[in-house]
Amino acid sequence: MWNKRELLQLPSGSLADYFFALLRSIQDGLLVIDKEGVVLFINPEYTRITGVTEAEIVGKPLLSVRPNAQLVEVMKQNKVVVGIRRKERNVEYVVDMAPIVLGGRVEGAVSICKGAVEVHELVKKLEKNSKEIKRLQQGMSSLSKAKYSFEHIIGAEGDLKAVIAKAKKVARSSISVVIYGESGTGKELLAQAIHNESDRNDKPFVAVNCAAIPEALLESELFGYEEGAFTNAKRGGKLGLFELAHQGTLFLDEISELPYDIQAKLLRVLQESAIRRVGGVSELEVDVRVIAAANKDLAQMVEKGRFREDLFYRLNAFMLQLPPLRARHRDIEAIVDSMLKHETRTNGLDAEAYIVEPEVMDIFARYHWPGNVRQLKNVIDYAVCMVEGNTITPRDLPDYIRQEHAERRPASQGGGSLKEAVEQAERAGIAQALKRTDNTLEGRRQAAQMLGVSLATLYNKIKKYDLEEIS
Repeated sequence: MWNKRELLQLPSGSLADYFFALLRSIQDGLLVIDKEGVVLFINPEYTRITGVTEAEIVGKPLLSVRPNAQLVEVMKQNKVVVGIRRKERNVEYVVDMAPIVLGGRVEGAVSICKGAVEVHELVKKLEKNSKEIKRLQQGMSSLSKAKYSFEHIIGAEGDLKAVIAKAKKVARSSISVVIYGESGTGKELLAQAIHNESDRNDKPFVAVNCAAIPEALLESELFGYEEGAFTNAKRGGKLGLFELAHQGTLFLDEISELPYDIQAKLLRVLQESAIRRVGGVSELEVDVRVIAAANKDLAQMVEKGRFREDLFYRLNAFMLQLPPLRARHRDIEAIVDSMLKHETRTNGLDAEAYIVEPEVMDIFARYHWPGNVRQLKNVIDYAVCMVEGNTITPRDLPDYIRQEHAERRPASQGGGSLKEAVEQAERAGIAQALKRTDNTLEGRRQAAQMLGVSLATLYNKIKKYDLEEIS
């Protein structure tokens, strides 16, 4: 084994110079002995930690200077010892020791020291990191829960039945999907069902509402950021939603509200399957299936220059259109029954705790439900709070529901001819249809379809009943 003198006799600028410069720069304390137990080298950090200088120890047998040192025994037994706590000269430190083996023979040993304060700080950092890892794992666990499956979609009749059949087929692939539908129609429920039917069902399902996050934060939420990317950025940076959804599904609700510049970055992720964090220089590969939802017509937004055409075609590989609740009157009774059964389980009541009067169901069937299933759920929650006993009657419904029903009811009870009563009912029905649709040709076609009459008949009735002010 070379000694220090022999190494230093090598030509200047050789490996020896680099070797000793490297040892001196190491931030742990180092002490090296040869096979005779003579100290060959210590670095400045060893002196800082232990207080022992080169003059005191280098070139001398270790045991002559420090009779209790274990390093010589470690070398003789050819074993590694770690985590030995020491306190000498009022200095605490932790020591790891190992033999130096060359060509199968033990030629010396090395002692590596770390100050106890540094060790304590390292332990604190490890504990903090362990807590952060545990928190992230818990967060990932909650993120990965997609609660709903196709079995949770109640009343699959007509248009909805066809939507579910298409959704089950697309679930088997990983192509992007856009789910269209009014607010409250159950777009996220359908997205979760698709995820749970797919091969990704044991991986994360991450949902984000693009309209709920401030525009200034949206990029960092989606793609994450590196440490120091901006003022108040977390140390170590932050994972973005794409990284959290890796190998799973990312649900982008209200994607129509995505800012135009973020649309371009989303398009790149979909094309390249890679993201670049805010403040980052390298790209990270991600495997994410994107399901988007919109309550606006993205094609019209493309025409108006408010949504990128290339992103539209990339996302719109498969489109699903959820019908509004007003087009699913036959499903309302089954949906209400399911909601009430949930209430009974939540409140610990009998399975058949609530009964709904037929008149209530008639009111529900006639109501236009602008908030769709979400609004129906709120009405049921209200009724359960207000009901006296277990039978839900019209008086248990919110005032605005009962008031609209009263306005639509024929006024034949107050006298007058049958013709007048019929005309009053017809006028009220047309007025409601006009209120639920917009003042466009397409809106009028929708109103005529709702009323079951031709477009020409609708225009004649509007004129007859002087309803132009609603037009």
